[in-house]
Amino acid sequence: MYIPFENLPEDSKIWIYQSSRKFTDDEVTAIEKDLTDFLINWSAHGTLLESSFQIKYNRFIIIAVNQEIQSATGCSIDSSVSFIQNLEQKYSVDLLDKMNVAFKQGEFVTYKTLLDFKKLAKDKSVSENTIVFNNLVNTIEEFNESWEVPASDSWHSRFF
Repeated sequence: MYIPFENLPEDSKIWIYQSSRKFTDDEVTAIEKDLTDFLINWSAHGTLLESSFQIKYNRFIIIAVNQEIQSATGCSIDSSVSFIQNLEQKYSVDLLDKMNVAFKQGEFVTYKTLLDFKKLAKDKSVSENTIVFNNLVNTIEEFNESWEVPASDSWHSRFF
């Protein structure tokens, strides 16, 4: 059951899928329709999941579910991953590769492999103050407070 993202409680579970490239505005519109269609019928053990999504910076897909109503289970999570894999194929992007880092350079979001990010840190091309996207956050509350943070305040700090 799809509901507006802002209507979900702060402790709702989230999953963040980071794209290997920026989506075009037309792609975002199509992805938003596909996500809405998927979430309308997303269920766990026959119970519809109260869920929503956001797309940020034309690059991040954030799916959220209100676990107070019904928790996502193995099968429902598998179906969402399958949905994301279909998006990967449809748009020729990586959304499930966790070994890449996104960070801000001015107004732009840059996407690098973890090894390239380590090298940038070593070369002082990025610093502890560089804004990174901490895709390990688990709830809407953590997303709001700790998703876009200086590298020093995230798991990225180990590279400095």
